[in-house]
Amino acid sequence: MEIKSAEFVTSMAAYGKFTGKGLPQIAVAGKSNVGKSTLINKLCRRNKLARTSATPGKTRLINIFLLNGAFHLVDLPGYGFAKVDKQEKQRWGKMMQDYFTEAEELRHVLCLVDIRHEPTEDDVTMNRFLRETGIPFTVVATKADKISRGARSKYLAPICRALLVQPWEIICFSGEDGTGREELLARMEAVLNENVNL
Repeated sequence: MEIKSAEFVTSMAAYGKFTGKGLPQIAVAGKSNVGKSTLINKLCRRNKLARTSATPGKTRLINIFLLNGAFHLVDLPGYGFAKVDKQEKQRWGKMMQDYFTEAEELRHVLCLVDIRHEPTEDDVTMNRFLRETGIPFTVVATKADKISRGARSKYLAPICRALLVQPWEIICFSGEDGTGREELLARMEAVLNENVNL
């Protein structure tokens, strides 16, 4: 699959109706500053489609993008940012919970983790939630350009242990050099085709 068109649809503080709702959705989830916006921009070859920031916690809304006029990519708010108060964290938690409960069009979740660090408690909680609710997901290890190809398996081991996945199930991705872009697009295409045939 190649992304031929990508457009921002809307941002919402609570998941609800929006123009074009009803198409299949692939969601992007991960902790603050893991590289969700960078991944979206790299996939779509558009530098400013999703807003990136050096400040964690920038994405506080559910952002929806229409790709190829055929499916929605949903950028979920980053979780686990320490500098927000408890009330704000609870609001984010409810927003995420409501999205996963109500998004009948959701087909797959891309779970982003930083390849350089062990998954956080929040990453493990998200992983457990997706397993318990039966939502299919793919673990994407971002910032892969920071680790040499030969050393990656060592860094993937703790991710595999924490998130109960096999090394070959993880896609290593870099928004800098494009590592994993084709593999990720192929995974997304497979997910969308799988659901067309249901």
